[in-house]
Order: sequence, then structure tokens, then C-alpha cells
Amino acid sequence: MEGGIPPLVELLEFSDTKVQRAAAGALRTLAFKNDENKNQIVECDALPTLILMLRSEDAGIHYEAVGVIGNLVHSSPNIKKEVLSAGALQPVIGLLSSCCSESQREAALLLGQFAATDSDCKVHIVQRGAVRPLIDMLQSSDVQLREMSAFALGRLAQDPHNQAGIAHNGGLLPLLKLLDSKNGSLQHNAAFALYGLADNEDNVSDFIRVGGVQKLQDGEFIVQATKDCVAKTLKRLEEKIHGRVLNHLLYLMRLPEKGVPRRVALALAHLCAPDDQATIFIDNNGLELLVGLLGSTSPKQQLDGAVALYKLANKSMTLSPVDAAPPSPTPQVYLGEQYVNSATLSDVTFLVEGRRFYAHRICLLASSDAFRAMFDGGYREKDARDIEIPNIRWEVFELMMRFIYTGSVDVTLDIAQDLLRAADQYLLEGLKRLCEYTIAQDISLENVASMYELSEAFHAISLRHTCILFILEQFDKLSGRPGHTHLMQRVIPEIRSYFAKALVKPNTHNLRL
Repeated sequence: MEGGIPPLVELLEFSDTKVQRAAAGALRTLAFKNDENKNQIVECDALPTLILMLRSEDAGIHYEAVGVIGNLVHSSPNIKKEVLSAGALQPVIGLLSSCCSESQREAALLLGQFAATDSDCKVHIVQRGAVRPLIDMLQSSDVQLREMSAFALGRLAQDPHNQAGIAHNGGLLPLLKLLDSKNGSLQHNAAFALYGLADNEDNVSDFIRVGGVQKLQDGEFIVQATKDCVAKTLKRLEEKIHGRVLNHLLYLMRLPEKGVPRRVALALAHLCAPDDQATIFIDNNGLELLVGLLGSTSPKQQLDGAVALYKLANKSMTLSPVDAAPPSPTPQVYLGEQYVNSATLSDVTFLVEGRRFYAHRICLLASSDAFRAMFDGGYREKDARDIEIPNIRWEVFELMMRFIYTGSVDVTLDIAQDLLRAADQYLLEGLKRLCEYTIAQDISLENVASMYELSEAFHAISLRHTCILFILEQFDKLSGRPGHTHLMQRVIPEIRSYFAKALVKPNTHNLRL
């Protein structure tokens, strides 16, 4: 207000460098978030001198000069255009290689602000050589330098050609490493830059090849904005897994390069479309790569494999846990509730725990192959009036017969296992599935091993599959429990068989059936 800005601008050209630096420092302070001061500094024609100072050999001078310009362009689009028109871009890029880390930091911040102006400016910054020094700065020991370079690269990565150039020049890995930072701002700037890189199809294979998908999935992100950014990045990658990108990834899965096929298979389990699962995991050996991880000596690899397989299961419509009580597998006519244990028209009697149970051969013959063999075959029960049932409790037998006569029955948990045993013995598939459904609701960390044994003992395929999915879903919690290694040794062949059948393409699957 007292007219101090014009003489300060004049002092920028004073012969004594200490005076130049002091004048620039004063203007820097005056330009901070004060639009009137900013406009007055520009109107006093300070820009040409400030830009010349950017090229000074004196670190103190170019640091103060870049600071003034940074404050001038902050939240001032018109001044930003004037600064660019005055030729500031190349000297600012030159400061990225300065021996003064403060100048490097200010230059990176300023380039990030320039890059937000328009797409042409983004391209010009890259064309003039900013990418390589910015990537080098990502690996600096100075946290602020890493943050500002990630900030600048994130803005540059909003252009498709820049996205490919940043990845090609080695920017991908250092940005991924910054996700491990405990600095929330640094972490978010890195995540935002990676979000930009993921937009280009040319980068997707490299992203997956170096383990970027696992890094995004496993990261511990400090602020919600970073978590949202990572989720959007994964979604962006997922949308690109088709055509030439998918073909390149399938090629990488066949390479002998250590770790690459495994990383690709893990990523594709999470990102691929259901229609591509058979091509990836059956035709191109992806399933073996994932199942192989379950047998790894590395707990982390085991967990990665289990999580990927569970994700793969959930993506497929044919692979879902039993989520509803199944209907009877074959339509048939039932005599009805009134004939259950009814002497009316009964032509066969069962002796169960010393009690008589009245039944009707025609109903039993229609129900299962076991009863057909009993009454039509060469068994002694064929012509017997009374048939003793030695190994089934009355309550279990009565429920089994009720199912045969009505086609439905309420199976409670306390009787489900005994009823499953009886249903298996008499080849009643519909009743078996009802029992399996009830038992499956009770699977827990404590009993999953015994449930799996039960499914094997009575050929309970649905229960076995539910156990498999539970083991994969709860792998992390199960891995520390006694007997886990033994359980996995038993289950792995079944997991392989389960997915091999379920991932077959629908038309091929139907033909095989």
C-alpha cells in the first residue's frame, strides 16, 4: 500500500547477489495468497528478470526466484499463462536437476501447477525432458522431493501419451514403492499418479508384470481419499483386460521369467471377466499357477493363492456356495403326508428299533435305485413282509420316509448328519442335498476339517464344495490352526478338480455332460 513493490522489483536487477536474493525473498512473501500483490508484481514487469534468475548458478537466487513464480501462479490461471508465455517452462525444468533440493522441490511443484493448465502444457513439459529427472526424484531420500515429484507426475499422467512415456521411463516401480510410505500426502500423490498410468492400455501389462495389482490390494492406505483412488485404479485396470492386453498377459503367463506367470495369474483372477476364465485358467494353465501357490512354502504366497481362487469362484455364476435349499433333483409323484407310516394299503413293514413302520412298495420303488434293487433284485427282502433296519434311528428313518412320500422335509442341524448318512445309503439325492445345505450353515473354523471328512465319507459333493470355498475364504484364519497343513494336503487335489470342472466354458461343459 505504501508503494514498496516497484522498488523491490527494481532491486531484482541489482549487481549484488545478496540484494537480488533478499528482494526476491520479499516479493515471494508478498505474493503469497494475495491477488493484488501478485498482479502488481506482474504489472511491474518482474517476470523477465525472475525467469533469468531461474538460470542463475547461485542456488540461493534460483531458489528464491522459483519460489516467487510458484506463489504468483498459485490459484491464478491468468498469471500462470503469462509466466509460460514469458518462457519460464524450460528453466523450471532445468531446476529439476539442480544441486539445491529446495529448488528441485519448488520446480516440481510448479510443473505440477503448470500441468494442470491444459493438455498441451502437459505434453510440452514431457517433450522438454521433465520426466526422467522427476522419476529420479521419486527415489530421493528427501520426503518432500518425493512428494512433489509424485504430484507433478500425477498431473502429467492425465495425458495418454505421457502415461505411456512415464511408465516406459521407469516411473511405475518407484511410484508403487511410495505406496508403502507412512506419509499420507506422499502416498496419495503416488496413488493419483498410478491412477493416471492405469488409464493407458500400453501400461496394463507392465503394471501387472511387476506386481502392481497385489501392491494396490495389499497396501495399508492412510486416508480415505487414497483408498478411493486405489479402488478406482483397480477398476480402471479391470476394464482393460481384453483384446490385445489380455493376449499380452497370456503370453507373459507362458514366459519362464521367475515370478511373472504367477503375478499375472493372481491379477487375472481378480480382474478378468467371467467369460475369459476358461481361456485364462484352463487353456493357458492359470489354474495350475494358482493351485501351486497353495502348496508353496511361503505363507504369503499361500494366502495370495487362496484369496485369488476365492475371488475367481465368486466371479463365476457356476461357482457359488450353496445359498438356498435345493429342490428335488427329479420331478415325481408323491403319495402324500397321509400315507406316511399308514397301514392303509401298506404292503411292506420295516422294523426300526423294535417298532413297525408301514410303507408302500410302489412309493419306495419310485424313490431310489436302492429300493428298486431291494424289491426287484435278488435280495432276500424282495418278498419279505417285514424288513429289519438295523442301523438307523427311528427319528431318522421316519424323516427319510417322510421325504420319500412328500418330497420335502425340514432338516434340523441335530439330525442332519445321521439323515445324510441314511440318504446316502438309500441313494436319495434330493434328501442328501437338503442335509448338505443344513450342515453347510454350521461350518466353522473349528469344524471345517471334520465337515470335509463327512463330505468325503458320504459323497456329499455340495457340502464338499462349500467346505472348499470356506477354506479359501477363511484361509488366513485357518492357517495358524493345528492340522491346517494336513487339511490342505487333502483338499488341494479336490480344489484343482473342482475349478477344472467349473471353469469349463458353458457350451463345452454342456457337451461333456
